[in-house]
Amino acid sequence: MQTERTEAKKQYGFNKLQKRIRRETGKAIQQFSMIEHNDKIMVCLSGGKDSYTLLDTLMYLKRVAPIHFDIVAVNLDQKQPGFPEHVLPKYLDSIGVDYEIVEEDTYSIVKDKIPEGKTTCSLCSRLRRGILYKTAKRLGATKIALGHHRDDMIETLFLNMFYGGKLKSMPPKLVSDNGEHVVIRPLAFCREKDIARYSEAMEFPIIPCNLCGSQENLQRKNIKMMLNQWDRQFPGRIESIFTAMQNVTPSHLVDNELFNFDAVKATGVETKEGDTAFDAPSFNQSFTPEDDDEPISSAIQITQIA
Repeated sequence: MQTERTEAKKQYGFNKLQKRIRRETGKAIQQFSMIEHNDKIMVCLSGGKDSYTLLDTLMYLKRVAPIHFDIVAVNLDQKQPGFPEHVLPKYLDSIGVDYEIVEEDTYSIVKDKIPEGKTTCSLCSRLRRGILYKTAKRLGATKIALGHHRDDMIETLFLNMFYGGKLKSMPPKLVSDNGEHVVIRPLAFCREKDIARYSEAMEFPIIPCNLCGSQENLQRKNIKMMLNQWDRQFPGRIESIFTAMQNVTPSHLVDNELFNFDAVKATGVETKEGDTAFDAPSFNQSFTPEDDDEPISSAIQITQIA
């Protein structure tokens, strides 16, 4: 009896988690018009928890969405020594999704160009991006879907501020470097810890990104540690940061190209975003857990083009 109650509780928790990820993905797709009728979505599958969760969630949304779109999963086999080539084809065959494994020996190029002990991720990423763009064009994909989530976007914000001097993050939707593709991040509203729990519960066949022997980007690792500490010490801070990324007031920053300060004149008319330099900052925002009982369909109003 105790075992049955434990299993029921575990299943209930999983259902809430799955529902939350699906709802937040649907919300991002709707809010940023990521998917349109008759799109062909190329899902970049690395073998990590994020891309597995992305593919799983998009396959579900494809079944329930009010529009039609196709999915093709693409993995780039970079010929890293020890790469388990059988894992992804076996999994993709089991779930019945169209897929392609692209074989390109970028491993040898990276090892030839990057000195021993240096981080290889930057060059590897550039090479991978170019190959995936060519693959998307060949397959006729209209969108390229990546598995970056909310925490990736926040980490990138701080990386750019701390090390690049820019107020810049990962956008949920953008045009590719070569101007030929639209790249989307449907997991933009999803938390990494939710994705990790979901991936573990689903028992996805994870392929670790350590086969090339490269070091994890130290700067990003430090940012992640800082944010995790904040999350433990100050509950709600991470949510507040992400909310701030969606509530930008250009007139209260100092970028002269973003806001025309030359045009600022006294008008005699009260403005909502006027001078509050002498006012105490307001901290009214409170964060409460989202209602996991909200119908999924309310968050999956995917854009339809007539």
